[in-house]
This record gives sequence, C-alpha cells and structure tokens, in this order.
Amino acid sequence: MLRNLNDIEKCTLHATDGDIGQVKDLYFDDHAWVVRYLIVDTGSWLSDRKVLISPISIQKPDWPAHRLPAAITQEQVKNSPDIETDKPVSRQHEVQYLGYYGYPTYWGGAGMWGGGMFPMEMYPGYAGLAGGAADRELAIEEFAKADNAEHPENDPHLRSCEAVIGYHLHATGGEVGHVEGFLIDDETWAIRYLVVNTSNWWLGHKVLIAPQWVSGVHWSDRTVTVDLSREVVKAAPPYDPSDELDRTGESGLYTHYRREPYWKDGSKTERKI
Repeated sequence: MLRNLNDIEKCTLHATDGDIGQVKDLYFDDHAWVVRYLIVDTGSWLSDRKVLISPISIQKPDWPAHRLPAAITQEQVKNSPDIETDKPVSRQHEVQYLGYYGYPTYWGGAGMWGGGMFPMEMYPGYAGLAGGAADRELAIEEFAKADNAEHPENDPHLRSCEAVIGYHLHATGGEVGHVEGFLIDDETWAIRYLVVNTSNWWLGHKVLIAPQWVSGVHWSDRTVTVDLSREVVKAAPPYDPSDELDRTGESGLYTHYRREPYWKDGSKTERKI
C-alpha cells in the first residue's frame, strides 16, 4: 500500500524493549528512488539525539496506531555510530552503520535491496527465499564487493525528503508546480510518486509524478525537471490525499501519461508527450 510522507512522520518507532522515538524525516536514494533510512528523534531518553534506522530492521507496521516495530534494541540504538543527520551521508558512514547492525550492503545488486526487492530480505537470518539466508547474504556481499571495486570513491545519492519539499517542478515548456509530498510503498520503501501542487501556476490541483519520469533533481536551484510536457501535467488526473490511491487509479494515471506501469514486466521504453 502507498503511504504519504506525512503519515510516516506521525509514526513512533519501537525497539524490542521500548520506544526509540518519532520519525522526523526520510533519506532516499535519488538514483533508485528508495527510502534508505528513517531519521528518528529519540527525545529525552537519548538527549534528543537523532539516529538513522534502516527499513531492513522494520517489521510489520501498525499503521492505525502509527507504530513501526523494529528488530533492534534500545541499547543497540544508544551505541550506534553517530551520524550528523543534517548533512549528506557518505558511503563510509553507511558501511560503518550497516556493519554495526550486521546488515549486508544494499548497493551493487540487481534489485532495490541488494539482489532483491524488499528490505526485510536483507535482515540477518532471513530465510524467505529459495536458496536459504546464507546463500542470499553471500550473493549480496559478492554484489557489494564487485561494486566497491568498480566505484571505490562513490558516495551515495542520499537526500532528505523534507529538503525536497518546495522544489519547483519544470516540465518541457515551463514550470508546473512544486513538490508537496511523496507517496511511498510500505513494503519495498520505494518512492512511487511525487505529489505536485500546481496551484501557484494556474487554478490547478495536486497531481502525481512517478520518479522514473524525473530527468534531474537540481539541489543548487531547488528544482526538479521531468520528461513530460507542461500541458500533459496540467491535464493529469487530480490527486486527492483523502482518497486511497488503488491500482485502478494508478492504471488511469499511467494511461494518461502513456507510460508502462512499474508493476508490469516488459519494455522500459517510454516516449515523450
């Protein structure tokens, strides 16, 4: 199911032995468009320290209660590596963080999370796939070693969701609105859509843009460019945050934009409109 960024930020993260704190922001990978870390404010129990929590540790959420259970302890969080959450996270910091929790690195594989699609599959001891956990973890590590050897100095493209709120959206033909939010898949933690408010440019409404149609995120001038015409964005089906976006609604959206849905196999070729 798709979750609004605001709904996720209402959640309290729970360790196996007590509360960790409230979600304040998300770090996403601007190449794969996947949430890699939750930024959690620990409150008074850890002197208001902000910590990173990987979706790898998150178990089945209780969305009505705004609870995100995590398979970690408060002591683990307390002793986790210090990372300045208001600055970009380097690959070196990620390696230190993932190593501390005993998680394999997610980069270098064919899927969003190593060789797979779901963060839980990377949790140590996970045996949900054929071949067993040991084989899977070994394969992920081999992917990571190969990637590190080829790109030893690469830093990840991790960005704050909150920082991107307000970025102006540029389509072919001019500006069409600004980023107002994100819709996130609560199983894969993939960002499925940017919520764009068009009302500053005409008497418009909110529309959805899939990140696969984004041709660039420009941090210097706070803009996002998309491979779509201004007219087709303007004519897109309106998005109402109070209505649940189901597969029928998503299908209508992709039909309007003449793009192949992300849930279908087949050609990735998309033509400009």
